[in-house]
This record gives sequence, C-alpha cells and structure tokens, in this order.
Amino acid sequence: MKRYIRPLPQSGPGRPVDALDLAGGWTWFTHVEVLSRAAAPQVMPASELSGPELQRLTGSRAPVAGLSFGRPRIMGILNITPDSFSDGGQHFAVDAALQGARAMGAADILDIGGESTRPGAASVPPAEETERTAPVIRALREAGIKAPVSIDTRKAAVAGAALDAGADIVNDVSGFTYDPLLAPLCAERGVPVCVMHAQGNPSTMQKAPQYDDVLLDVYDFLEARIRALAATGIAADRIIADPGIGFGKTIAHNLALLSRLSLFHSLGVPLLLGASRKGFIGSIGGAPAGSARMPGSVAVALAALKHGTQIVRVHDVPETAQAIALWQATVAGTDHG
Repeated sequence: MKRYIRPLPQSGPGRPVDALDLAGGWTWFTHVEVLSRAAAPQVMPASELSGPELQRLTGSRAPVAGLSFGRPRIMGILNITPDSFSDGGQHFAVDAALQGARAMGAADILDIGGESTRPGAASVPPAEETERTAPVIRALREAGIKAPVSIDTRKAAVAGAALDAGADIVNDVSGFTYDPLLAPLCAERGVPVCVMHAQGNPSTMQKAPQYDDVLLDVYDFLEARIRALAATGIAADRIIADPGIGFGKTIAHNLALLSRLSLFHSLGVPLLLGASRKGFIGSIGGAPAGSARMPGSVAVALAALKHGTQIVRVHDVPETAQAIALWQATVAGTDHG
C-alpha cells in the first residue's frame, strides 16, 4: 500500500532541538501526517520515516534560474492577452507590458503568457501566441530588466521563440501533456521547467471535475510527470511542481489541496502556488470582480508560505511583497530588513 508523507510545518520561536528544516526553507517540522487510499490519516514523529522519505522532505532545493529558495519567491503575472480573466488587455501592447513589468519590481520571476487559460478559453494558434510574447520578452531584456522570465505556454514553438528572446523558464499548465515536442525542447535547451496539474483543458476543465481523492490524485500525477520529464533528460533539480489550483477543480477540491499543501514537498522539488484572483477567492471572499480579489489572494499566498511553498504566482506583486515582509517579521519576532 502506497503511503504519502505530509510534513506538518511550523515556524517562529520555540523550535525543538529535534526539529528538521523543511526543504532548506523557513519552516521546520517534527511530525508528519501519513496518508493513504486505504486507511485513515495518522500522525507520527518524523524520526520514524525512512531515509529516502526524510531526504525528500529535508533536502535543500537547488536554485532555479539563479534563484535560491532560502526565502519565499514571488512570480509576477504578466498576461499578454486580450481575454485573461482578471487582467486581459491590460498589458497587450509592448509598452504597456514594460510598464507592467516595472510596476512588479519586487517580483523574483516574471511569468509571460500569451494564451488565456481561464475556464472556457479557446486555444490560440502558436504563431499568434508567439507574436504576443516574444517581442515583450525581447523588450524586457533590452530594457535591462534582470528578473528571470518564465514563458507560460503549452507549445514547443512558442517556448522556443521565447527562449530565443531571453526567457529562462518554461511553465506549462498542461504538465507537459499537450505538446509532445515541448519536454524534449526543454531538455535540449537545458532550461528549468514548471509542471502543473490540470484536469482537462481550459475550454472544458470546469465542467463537473471529479477525483477519487483530489489530494492524492494530483500528487500521483505530478510524481508521474516528474518521472516522465526526467526520462526526457530534464533533471529533478530543474523542475518546479504546481498543484494547479482552479484548473479542473471545484472550490472543495481547491480547499482540500490548500489545506494539505505541504504534502507536495514529498515530491522533492520546489513548489509553486498560483491561486491569485481565482474564482474560489471571489466566491468565498464575496468579490465577484477579479480585480477586487487582492486581499483574498494575499491571504492565500501567506497560507501557502506557512506550508513552506517556495514560489507564489501573483498579480498584485507590491502588495504581496509587503505582506510577506510583515509575515516574516511577525513570525520571527525580528526585522531582518
């Protein structure tokens, strides 16, 4: 019977002498929750784990695109689309995109996307997606913006053009299942990747999504995709995992993932959470308009950091950076400035 190990992260003063660092980050743990498909969850001391189980949880995550993970990282969302659910059209022109990138000066990574993946969205032809994204990436580099750039695409042709223009990371919402040429391209180019879980595609994913156990099903998918990427030549130390909040998931599915988010540290790779302005935030927080969901988005991001999540993908970069600084200072009881 397969068992799944979820560390129970803690932070702040009062750390026990036997506590273990979680993924080389800012949280620690002494106990884990053991999950399975055939038995009730059980909590046990981390000292009872096997060597490999413990190593996956405690091993420091390798830097990605020059970024280490000893502190939380912010990925700023820059959609070069006319129809994204929250900011569609806002950065559609190159000059507007540059202005948007400069406003995200606190972002550690800029995530550039040219195809909306909101529920119900149709696919964009690769040539059109490339025409939207590559010029923006090239302009960012020419403007001297130093932050690593991620290309948010499912398509090898788009990713190749983005990498040629100066992108550093490939972020595929399909988990590298949409275009069979994309993973080999990333392996050949030696670039880091982000593999995300989604059930279905954007045009159909919110039509009655179902799971046997959403937490364990998503974990198994990501574990299998990490193995598949490794088989193409993409080493685990160049992979980031994202559980795909809102991609083929109900509110109940999203909350089940968020409440036990630390499980995904057992994958042994850095974790990314992209929940910013998603529909469930509006439903729970009473904010129908995506642009009104900043407070709820920040709250979810901070909850993710409590689980030790290394990267939060957000629209509201300055507000999130301020919240993280205050969260860290109040948890630690000191301002490291």
